Amino acid sequence: MTTASRPAPPPIGGAMAPFRNTVFRDIWIANMLSSIGSVMQAVAAAWMMTELTSSHMLVALIQASSVIPFLVLGVFAGVIADAYDRRLVMLWAQVFMLAVSAVLSVMGYAQAITPYSLILLTLLVGLGNALNAPAWQASVRLQVDRADLPQAIALNSIAFNIARSLGPALGGIVISLWSVNMAFALNAISYVAMIVVLMRWHPAEQDRMRAPIGSAIMVGLRFCFGSSPIVRILLRGLVFGLGAAGFQGLLPVIVRQQFHGNQIGYGLVVGAFGAGSVLCALWVGAVRRRIGSENLIGLSTVLFAGSHMLLSVAHGLPIALVAAMIAGVGWIAVLTSLNVAMQLRSPDAILARCMSIYQAVVFGGMAIGAWAWGALADQVGLVATLRLSALWLAVSLLLRLVAPMPARDEGRIEPPVVIREEPV
Repeated sequence: MTTASRPAPPPIGGAMAPFRNTVFRDIWIANMLSSIGSVMQAVAAAWMMTELTSSHMLVALIQASSVIPFLVLGVFAGVIADAYDRRLVMLWAQVFMLAVSAVLSVMGYAQAITPYSLILLTLLVGLGNALNAPAWQASVRLQVDRADLPQAIALNSIAFNIARSLGPALGGIVISLWSVNMAFALNAISYVAMIVVLMRWHPAEQDRMRAPIGSAIMVGLRFCFGSSPIVRILLRGLVFGLGAAGFQGLLPVIVRQQFHGNQIGYGLVVGAFGAGSVLCALWVGAVRRRIGSENLIGLSTVLFAGSHMLLSVAHGLPIALVAAMIAGVGWIAVLTSLNVAMQLRSPDAILARCMSIYQAVVFGGMAIGAWAWGALADQVGLVATLRLSALWLAVSLLLRLVAPMPARDEGRIEPPVVIREEPV
């Protein structure tokens, strides 16, 4: 009796191959619209905070509050996404974020927002994102063939960064012509498209083992921290997140205080960051295959650190726009490379948990970094803080010696992989 050989994997399609799948295309479009609304709200919230307080730390905490839930609740969200229908998890998360954004808009029009209520409501939106993200990340495998997964991840990054290009510019226009409260209201409306698409999508049922939550979390933690390639990916993401948070966390106050700019100027700078991200996402997959993840991450980290230094010496918006575009290139190249590396080394049965652990580590680093750089800026000033964050990123390049990125086939998971769990 002979054993059939494993069939050859399907060839890798082009950068746009995932769009052949109608479900992926519909979710991609709806997600981009929702992301545009979210970026508009983030721009409006950050700018509102500069009007409510002069504290650099409180301004930076707006950035931190949107990612703190990933640190605190991310692993629990991963367990939920692995145990329940990921489509329904995403649907309820979108409805929750719509409701919170609507409350934020109503409070804004009632002139009832304080610095701390603004942070709290931003935190609640972040909670919805923390619940949504692992289910969304894991659901990509339900939308495309495995051979198209890296391209699908890159296209999702492109959608988000198109939003980062358009959202700030639209946010600046909306704030100038109307108010920050209108930006909050438009964000609430932007969730509707994703809710409609998710209600119409009915993926094939999958068997799910529902273990006690503590046991389920430990399964994910044991796998991730028992895998040397994944541990190295997590360490690289944590260190990069800590250093990179200073740019976005301090950008509103840099534009207002260093450049004496208004909300339009802030929207243009953040839009330049998004434009750099989009341009990078279009070719990052091809470059990664040619030079490898390690070299790409190293080069991109140098670019990101250089953008900090350039921004620290800038005295006008033109140089700031160049610095922001360079930062966008470095940002998406690093995070897309880490995301792809993590997904390809995570079993499907616990994929959401693995991705939630990854997001908890990376976004947790960003939350801590935003707070730390904001507090430091209150003490030593913006210019010194930007240069210190650039130094942090430069020193992080030494990690390639002690925690190198996994080689192309190191630790990669080919389905099916069985992870044993005890059902309830």
